[in-house]
Amino acid sequence: MTSRIAPSILAADFGNFAAEVRRADEAGGDWIHCDVMDGHFVPNISFGADVIRGIRGATQKPLDVHLMIERPDLYLERFIEAGADHVIVHVEAQHDVCKTLAAIRARGKKAGVAINPATPVAALWPLLDQLDEVLVMTVNPGFGGQAFIPEVLPKIREIRARAPRLPIVVDGGINPQTGRQCAAAGADVFVAGNSLFKHKSLGLQEAVAELRKNVTL
Repeated sequence: MTSRIAPSILAADFGNFAAEVRRADEAGGDWIHCDVMDGHFVPNISFGADVIRGIRGATQKPLDVHLMIERPDLYLERFIEAGADHVIVHVEAQHDVCKTLAAIRARGKKAGVAINPATPVAALWPLLDQLDEVLVMTVNPGFGGQAFIPEVLPKIREIRARAPRLPIVVDGGINPQTGRQCAAAGADVFVAGNSLFKHKSLGLQEAVAELRKNVTL
């Protein structure tokens, strides 16, 4: 599969979201990844549907909206109306996952499920025929800037073996080195925040290019 880079706006300048999204778009990002946190499912709060609406006006790239929220089923419609193209919900959240995925697809959007590092990969198997993507958390969700957890790599390999054509997204601690490990395991969409927006020596465009080079095997 073709590797795709999804800059995560969680690492962008919150005071200039529209400009940052345009910058990520122009730098070569394939998707724009948006982490929505509610302070319940994860111990942090990020932003809601109104911010997604503002981002939608700044780019034509797909908006990959990751709902790290306790009751995604209650808020799906708001994020879809705001402009989400892909909606990712957690298998660990408090909802009927199958019904939630069906509701996303009924609106013509791509449906995805995320699993945390501690969640057995077998939780995905009953859902495979309802998924347009699966997101493997490579850190514990809730905060940006965490260190990559290498123990998740066997999960990626197992998902790829079970679902050869399903896009596998990795999210958390992704940089050229960890991204390459994930690519070798079978991932093909790479969410990156600090390693792109806060690179120590490269501009955003150069950082995107560096990551893409390392995950293209």
